[in-house]
Amino acid sequence: MREIAVSGPLPADQTTARQAAIRAARREERVAWQLAAPAIVLIIVLILLPTLAVFVFSLTNYELGYDDFQFVGLDNYIELFGDRTFLISLKNTAVYTAIVTPFSVFIGLGVALLIESETRGRAFFRTVYFLPVASLLVAMATVFQYLLHPTIGPVNAMLSMLGIAGPNWLGSSSTVLISLAIIGIWQSVGFNMVLFLAGLTAIPRELYAAAEVDGAKGSWERFRLVTWPMLGPTTLFVTTISVINAVKVFETVKTLTEGGPNKSSEVLLWTIYQEGFVYLRVGYASAMTVIFLAFLIVLMLVQYRVLDRRVHYT
Repeated sequence: MREIAVSGPLPADQTTARQAAIRAARREERVAWQLAAPAIVLIIVLILLPTLAVFVFSLTNYELGYDDFQFVGLDNYIELFGDRTFLISLKNTAVYTAIVTPFSVFIGLGVALLIESETRGRAFFRTVYFLPVASLLVAMATVFQYLLHPTIGPVNAMLSMLGIAGPNWLGSSSTVLISLAIIGIWQSVGFNMVLFLAGLTAIPRELYAAAEVDGAKGSWERFRLVTWPMLGPTTLFVTTISVINAVKVFETVKTLTEGGPNKSSEVLLWTIYQEGFVYLRVGYASAMTVIFLAFLIVLMLVQYRVLDRRVHYT
């Protein structure tokens, strides 16, 4: 005979248990919100509100030091895309990022692999390669100004010993952006190395043993079959950080070139700085900042759409 389930009120002990579970869940939710509240407040105060203020200022003709300003709508944005200096800075920033990002990522990976394979002196080499990250960039830019000096710089002195006439690295339109990119690579490699070392440490050693059993005897085969696929998420993160840092280049340009010669090293943040704090056109500089943020967001979205599918395997 088939049993018929009869619905009815739950027993008292089950009702009490369910109510206790609901109260516990609500208590945990309140605690979670209390713990997250300081971070949420900081994000609102330090990120969201300033971003909203920049967007509002971008719709005005506000100039620093003047009380009166008017809403001009999209006039600043229309002016931007006819501004030769802004377009040059946009192009230079894209070129700089295209040079610095891949080189800093792959050199950082190579250094991390070399340190990981070394049995002695790991702490020493990690410290040496990380020093550029911990160093004061303005001071190190001054050192590079000496190294790349066209007459007394050691770089051109070594080139002359090889019979090569060294260029004016920071004073020539054809070499200044490449010189700044080399400094950017030097600065980024140590940080990327640390991230890749963390990724290498997280790879289970059993995978290498299994790969060797399957016939992967050489170092290149183990790297291609195990290391590189397992470093996928780390590589995505390192690439993202490298792109953000490259797009935000400012200190070396301010210290070494100030956008010259002939605007060959004009980058977005330097142009924004000039418009906002030299020419005092805060509204116009805010419009540039909005475009800068949009440019950065588009880069991140494209990067994640292209790379994220290749680094997650589940």
